[in-house]
This record gives sequence, structure tokens and C-alpha cells, in this order.
Amino acid sequence: MAVRLGRKPYIARRLGVPPRQRGSLSGETCPDIFELSDGNFAVIGTDATETLRHALPPGLVCSQDERIVVITRETLLRARSDIPDA
Repeated sequence: MAVRLGRKPYIARRLGVPPRQRGSLSGETCPDIFELSDGNFAVIGTDATETLRHALPPGLVCSQDERIVVITRETLLRARSDIPDA
């Protein structure tokens, strides 16, 4: 199911530390996680849709307007303390 963004959201804050603090010295490898003004989240990562589409569990589908994005383990772990509780 695609998330409808409605009005144009903006990046409210980064979750975790900047890529340079995770070792990205060139600025070319910058996975990142952001909280948007509408409460949704945006992720910058490597598009692995075609590689992982076949590996989705039964009953799950990645629609045409969705992508499977991979971020590093360190990116998510360094963002954990900034992710709000449900």
C-alpha cells in the first residue's frame, strides 16, 4: 500500500547522526532516515527493488510506485534512539 503524502511535507529532522559521523567521507554514500512534517518517514538508501522483489514473503507485494530500499545496519542502529515510541 502506497503512503499518500497529501500536502507537500518537509523534512522535520534527521534520525540518528549525519553520514559523515558514520564514515561517509566522500559524501557519495549517504544512507539516511528523516522524519517528515506529516509524521511519515523518508529513507535514502540503495534501491534493491529488482534484487529483493522475488524474496518478499508470501502475500507481500511491492507496487509499481514503491521501492525496496536498503540502508546500512549502522544507519538504523544510530537512529534508534531518535525513533519515537508508538
